Amino acid sequence: MIYRMPVPDDYSLTRGVISRRVIGWFIDLLFLALIMVVLWVVFMLFGLLTLGLGLPLLGVLPFVPFCYHILFLAGPSSGTPGQRIMGLLVRRNDDFGQPNALQAVISTIVFYLTLATSGLLLLVALITFRHRTLHDLVSGLVVVRADAMAPLTPPLGYGNIPGGSPYA
Repeated sequence: MIYRMPVPDDYSLTRGVISRRVIGWFIDLLFLALIMVVLWVVFMLFGLLTLGLGLPLLGVLPFVPFCYHILFLAGPSSGTPGQRIMGLLVRRNDDFGQPNALQAVISTIVFYLTLATSGLLLLVALITFRHRTLHDLVSGLVVVRADAMAPLTPPLGYGNIPGGSPYA
């Protein structure tokens, strides 16, 4: 018999998620700013050392935020460093599994399109089920509290121990 982890109720999954997402986003902005400054200095030094031939590498900088979000969403951490610091996980809405690469790409593109259109569409999270933003809805993802997703231990002898029930 296969034991399935019971899914916590939606309130415990999404309690305080909106405020944690906002703070996590500011933390991610700090990390991104640090990464961008380091890359800019490295690319400028490389450009100077190559007498200007390496300066076109500066054209990579606008893609760094996209890569940052896609790699962390699709990676084993299932969330950006800011989200993880705030105790959040990004999961698939249908089965709470880890997001795949396509979902991470769609979520990131729609997120940046939302920001480019004033960011007001992020307010959708105030009225949607599980406080999902527009990019969450389009990509099929949901942001939940990591502590609510902690694996629950199945009862002893419920098929999870080799050899079956300890009462046999």
